[in-house]
Amino acid sequence: MDKVKPWISAFRLRTLPLSVSGIIVGGSFAYYNGFFKFQIFFFAILATISLQILSNLANDYGDGVKGTDNEDRIGPMRAIQSGEITPDEMLVGIRTSVLITIFLIFMVVLSAFGMVNFLYSMLFFILGGLSIYAAIKYTVGSSAYGYKALGDLMVFIFFGLLSVIGSYFLFARQIDHVLILPAFAIGLLSAGVLNLNNMRDIKSDAKSDKITVAVKLGFERAKIYHNILIVTSLILVAGFSILYYRSWTNLLPLLAFIPFIKHLMIVHKTKDQKLLDPQLKVLALTTFALAILIGLGHVFNTF
Repeated sequence: MDKVKPWISAFRLRTLPLSVSGIIVGGSFAYYNGFFKFQIFFFAILATISLQILSNLANDYGDGVKGTDNEDRIGPMRAIQSGEITPDEMLVGIRTSVLITIFLIFMVVLSAFGMVNFLYSMLFFILGGLSIYAAIKYTVGSSAYGYKALGDLMVFIFFGLLSVIGSYFLFARQIDHVLILPAFAIGLLSAGVLNLNNMRDIKSDAKSDKITVAVKLGFERAKIYHNILIVTSLILVAGFSILYYRSWTNLLPLLAFIPFIKHLMIVHKTKDQKLLDPQLKVLALTTFALAILIGLGHVFNTF
């Protein structure tokens, strides 16, 4: 029982709402078009949460054994850094998480395609395998892409494009152009969350040779990059609401603009990296709320 709390902390529960944002959007559009199946949605949500937990554990391990998580780090103390979980114990947790994730991916594919559509099944098994690989290789190993300023791009692809468009394909077995703008928006916002995290840790990452986009740009230019990510996503959401307007409910996503703009103002004024930490939760939960509003805006049009 003494290990329960450290493991729950290592799961980093506050990251989970952001991870399922794309699934919510994809599922909502599937519902609007008459393709929705609860079983697919249920297992897709569980598989995504499992992937995020795997990523968090692998991140804890990778940064922990490399010494990136040290006294200079501003964010919450990690499990290996604190000594509450040993590297060997974390490896066992990572392997267990991989097995659970594989099982859930299998259930997603089985729910979506059954025992037929072999090519679709193989495609999503491959995508699932790549997702597991990407979750682990963010910080683990000598070729970890998170140490080569590629984290933002990978987050954009997996949390945005693959999450939104891929989840919709599970239901509909086709791709719809209507999903493109929301997928890009969710991807950009997810990259914004990672960039904010990297801005917070910019000093400790630079000392540990963890090269992120924020480290490459420097703190002030990373703020400009952050503004570009968030503002571009808001423009895409506004454009989507106008282009695919059916009723006033399609304007619901615009409600999320208020906390996004407030967030940008706070980040712009911040000079101390420590003060960015509370904004991680704000940005992640606002992105999650935006995904729900985009979904509800379409689902309400079916009534």
